[in-house]
Amino acid sequence: MADKARAAMRILIMALCFWLPAERRKRLERWLRGREEYKKLQRADWVLMSWGKSGRTWLRVMLSRAYQLIGGLDERELLDFDNLKARAPQLPAVFFTHNNYLRNYTGNWESKEHFKGKRIVLLVRDPRDVAVSQFFQWQFRMRPNKKFINDYPPHGADIGVWDFVLDKDAGVPRIVDYFNGWARAIPELKDVLVVRYEDMRADPGAVLAQILAFTGTPASDAQVREAVEFAAYDNMKKMEQDKFFKGSGARVKPGDKDNPQSYKVRKAKVGGYRDYFTDEQCAQLEALVGELDPIFGYGGDAA
Repeated sequence: MADKARAAMRILIMALCFWLPAERRKRLERWLRGREEYKKLQRADWVLMSWGKSGRTWLRVMLSRAYQLIGGLDERELLDFDNLKARAPQLPAVFFTHNNYLRNYTGNWESKEHFKGKRIVLLVRDPRDVAVSQFFQWQFRMRPNKKFINDYPPHGADIGVWDFVLDKDAGVPRIVDYFNGWARAIPELKDVLVVRYEDMRADPGAVLAQILAFTGTPASDAQVREAVEFAAYDNMKKMEQDKFFKGSGARVKPGDKDNPQSYKVRKAKVGGYRDYFTDEQCAQLEALVGELDPIFGYGGDAA
């Protein structure tokens, strides 16, 4: 069954199960979404793993342009699993995931067993910046049902950025726990490349070339340079405003074109969390990030 057909079936099943108690509907939808993701995982050539708002869209656009150049494809085709591979078989199918719903389907709540045998690029970002960016995603872009099934504060909740970043299900504590889970899994999985958002900001060409080589589709220096220029911040903002990519849905489109905080491409600032908090609050967040495994290079003012 094609991926779109599975998604359509999930939507139909959930519509027919409207009468179930809320928690049962949540478990059912997460299991169905996990089944869809598991089917993709089996067919993927490599996996891009991240927590939300870690720079994945920026990396997706860079990868898209590199693959377009390698395969001679239209620049408006955004990489979406195997869509580019269908047009140029030498290109990979890339599975983008947060390992969220997969756990509901596989039952591997702590183990990453279902990823064994796959090359994994683990994209990480300072949890403090992630949590602040996720707040604006929750406030301006996230659909009410997505908030519900992922245990975010409910739609319309009167909650500020400080309370959000401290939330155990959505904020810094949850992100630190997520990253630490991956730190424990890396020795078991072995074929994992850790990529830091902050390093991408410092030298995007070097990081992109490293990812392409690690995943088995190296590009020329000229192709890497063009991909980096194509995905530059100002051009990304313009492409989002113009709805440049074909069939990308809400992925690269503002929630409200008149509200800059609702854009997918918002600030792209390293350490930008400090703009929202007092020195005392920043010190509290520093203590939380101090519990993060040192493999990622955060904690204190490391970012």
